[in-house]
Amino acid sequence: MELLRFATIGSVDDGKSTLIGRLLYDAKSIFEDQWDAIERTSQNRGEEYVNLALLTDGLRAEREQGITIDVAYRYFATPKRKFIIADTPGHVQYTRNMVTGASTADVALILIDVRQGVVEQSRRHAFISSLLGIRHLVVCVNKMDLIGFDRSCFDAVRADFEQFAKRLGEVEITYIPISALNGDNVVERSTSTPWYEGPALLEHLERLDVTDSEDFDHARFPVQYVIRPMSAEHHDYRGYAGSVAGGAFHPGDEVMVLPSGRRTRIEAIDTFEGSIPEAVPPMSVTIRLADDVDVSRGNMITSVHHAPKAARAVEAWVCWMSERGRLTPGARYAIKHTTHAARTVVQSVEGLLDINTLKEGPGDGLSLNEIGRVRLKTTEPLFVDWYAQNRRTGSFILIDEVTNNTVGAGMIVGATEEDD
Repeated sequence: MELLRFATIGSVDDGKSTLIGRLLYDAKSIFEDQWDAIERTSQNRGEEYVNLALLTDGLRAEREQGITIDVAYRYFATPKRKFIIADTPGHVQYTRNMVTGASTADVALILIDVRQGVVEQSRRHAFISSLLGIRHLVVCVNKMDLIGFDRSCFDAVRADFEQFAKRLGEVEITYIPISALNGDNVVERSTSTPWYEGPALLEHLERLDVTDSEDFDHARFPVQYVIRPMSAEHHDYRGYAGSVAGGAFHPGDEVMVLPSGRRTRIEAIDTFEGSIPEAVPPMSVTIRLADDVDVSRGNMITSVHHAPKAARAVEAWVCWMSERGRLTPGARYAIKHTTHAARTVVQSVEGLLDINTLKEGPGDGLSLNEIGRVRLKTTEPLFVDWYAQNRRTGSFILIDEVTNNTVGAGMIVGATEEDD
C-alpha cells in the first residue's frame, strides 16, 4: 500500500491533537489499554468527555498545560493506505519543532478554529509549510459544532484563507468543515453539513495523489553503505545500498558516480525480496554496477544527462534550532547533505524572515526559531538540487561539532562553484 505522511499544524487550541485522536479512534487504531488510560486521565482531570488529545500529548508538561510541545508521531493504516502522522506544536516558541515535524510531510492539515478565523499563527504555519515544499494543504475548519454548523462562518474562513493563499505559490488547497471532538466529516460524512458536498477528511487523504512531490526526472542515489558479504559463496558481491532520492533507475542504465565522474552501467537492483526492474523514490535498494568503480558512503550515483550541481558555495533558507547560540557570519559547523558529511563556514546572513509579516528584512544573524537566507561555503563540493525541485537533495542540516547537536535545517535556493 502507498504511504502518506501528513502533519497537523496551526495555532494553539485549534484542535490538532484532538483531530489525530479522533482519526485514530474512528479508524479503530487505538488499543484497549490506550483507551482505558486516556479515559482514566480524563476522569481524574474532571473532564466531561474522553480527551482524545491525550493520545498524542504524551509529555507530562503537555498533559499539565494542555498544549503540544514536541512532535508526536503516530502510525495507522486503512485498507487503502498507510499513514504516518506528525502532531506539531502551535506555539510560536516551538517553531523549530513544527519545522521538524512538517519537513518530511506530503500533506499539511491546517486546523482553524471557526470562531477565531484565520489568525497570525495559521498564516505563519501555512507559509512555513509552503517554504518546506509541501504542495498539498487541507484546511480543516474545526469546532463547527460550536456555531451550529453555520455555512456562512465556514465560507468566511475559506474566503479569508484563499485571499492569504495567493502568496503561497503553487499549492493545492482543500477545505473541509469538521468537528474533531465529535467526529463530523473526519472519517465519515456528517449529516450536520448537508451543504458540504466534498469528502470526509480520511476519504480525501486515502485518495490524494502526492506523486507530484517527488522528482522523477533526475536520477539521484546517495550511497549510504557499501555491501560486501564476507562469505566464500558471495565473495565477489559488491553493492551500494541507499534510498532513491530522485528519478528512476533500471538495470542497463548508464550512470555516473560523483565526485569521481566515472561512468558505468547498472548491472542489477537488489532488494530483500530479490532483484527488481526499477527503483524510484523513496525505495531503499542495493545497486550493483557493471564495472569495478571506487564508490563509498557519501558518493552519489546519478544520471549522466541530468547531473546535480557540484557546489562549494550554497545559498539557503535556514531555520535555526539552537538555544545556546546564534548563527552569525564566520561561524563554522559540520554540514550533512544526503549521506555526505563535510564542514562549512557561514559567509553571510542575507536576510531575516519576519514570521509575523512573512516578509524578508535585514538581519545579522539567526536566533532560536528564526528563519533567514544564509550563504555558506563548504570544504568539499556538495551535489545539490534546488529544494523546490528535490526536497531530499535540496536540503541539509547543520551540526555543532562540539556538542554534535543539530542546530539548523536548510533549504537550498542557490548554489555555485567556489570560484564563481
